[in-house]
Amino acid sequence: MLEASLTSREKEVLRLIVNGRTTPQISEKLFIAPSTVETHRRKLIEKLGVENATKGLIKYALENNLFKNDG
Repeated sequence: MLEASLTSREKEVLRLIVNGRTTPQISEKLFIAPSTVETHRRKLIEKLGVENATKGLIKYALENNLFKNDG
């Protein structure tokens, strides 16, 4: 899957996941509901075709140079 297919919000959520943030932490940081964070997480998993959220999403982010440790 190409990076361009991710929305800016999905990239933001992905970056925070990669930086070890929990759903409540992401929710608070982005001023969105926890259920919205979970929706973004599910869409990322679907779009990127990964089976395991944490391992698969982090691997994708690293392979596509999306990792930025400032979460």
